[in-house]
Amino acid sequence: MLGFLLARQAGLDDPLRLRRAESTQRVLGLELNKDRDVERIHGSGVNTLDIEPIEARYMLSGGSDGVIVLYDLENSSRQPYYTCKAVCSVGRNHPDVHKYSVETVQWYPHDTGMFTSSSFDKTLKVWDTNTLQTADVFNFEETVYSHHMSPVATKHCLVAGHRQEIMAVSWSPRCEYVLATASADSRVKLWDVRRASGCLITLDQHNGKKSQAVESANTAHNGKVNGLCFTSDGLHLLTVGTDNRMRLWNSSNGENTLVNYGKVCNDSRKGLKFTVSYGCSTEFVFVPYGSTIALYTIYSGEQITMLKGHYKSVDCCVFRSNFQELYSGSRDCNILAWVPSLSEPVPDDDETTTKSQLNPAFEDAWSSSDEEG
Repeated sequence: MLGFLLARQAGLDDPLRLRRAESTQRVLGLELNKDRDVERIHGSGVNTLDIEPIEARYMLSGGSDGVIVLYDLENSSRQPYYTCKAVCSVGRNHPDVHKYSVETVQWYPHDTGMFTSSSFDKTLKVWDTNTLQTADVFNFEETVYSHHMSPVATKHCLVAGHRQEIMAVSWSPRCEYVLATASADSRVKLWDVRRASGCLITLDQHNGKKSQAVESANTAHNGKVNGLCFTSDGLHLLTVGTDNRMRLWNSSNGENTLVNYGKVCNDSRKGLKFTVSYGCSTEFVFVPYGSTIALYTIYSGEQITMLKGHYKSVDCCVFRSNFQELYSGSRDCNILAWVPSLSEPVPDDDETTTKSQLNPAFEDAWSSSDEEG
């Protein structure tokens, strides 16, 4: 750390390098926060979470009970032990509540005054955050498993939604017209909404080498594809399937990069919401893995750790990049907060112990001329 600071002070280093290095260390040190609770409101499993990108202060959750909850993540009490309180909720007695399980919630990317939700009740609803009333309701003929609004679109305000066997959708964070969809038929497609034909690429796990497996040609997985997520720069796409595999794809040409993540346990019968880090030297992906969350490096496939705290299957997680924090929702009805671990305090009354316990990387290498003489 001292080396980073000195290089930055001397103008020898990129000012973002220190930030990325610190962000990386914080992600690698994530642990269950025993000092922070998230108020339990849902009476059944938590399916989806989203943190608004404006202040990264407010979080939405949607549950199998049809309930939507809005939380304030800020510690306004300034106490070491605190609970993230629910600001408001769309409960079972609300006139506009979803009849069945809420599968996706999302903030409007440019303003916290609006958010959207979709449900097994075959509706997608647009909500006014201030009044907690629906501003619009879209009715579909089949179940809505997933929807997504583009985080970068400036020339359109399209909401991507699919019906029935499309398990996940995501707009590219790099190109506002490119959309990725994952299906129960083992296929993943990239679309350009400006084109009449629509489909740009159908991802092929064998990169066109059909002789390896004719039956699986033009398929991304050997099972349902129930989750996908672009990397933060939009250059790559991650997908997960019920074949217990995760794959990394080049989003420009659709090539399978063949990064090996090993077995990625996936027993979800519906959409699986996973997330990626942002602003680190090495980027990471957080994937629900049974009752845990697995942390992998995206480009090497190395599994770093397993975050354990839930006692039933985890269905969603979301990364709070401003603070390098992670929030996860589970079928145990709980939302857990994972935060960077803090170093152990050093006793003040024993100078010898202080020096021996100090990490060498943070020791002061400077000395006065008198001491050197």
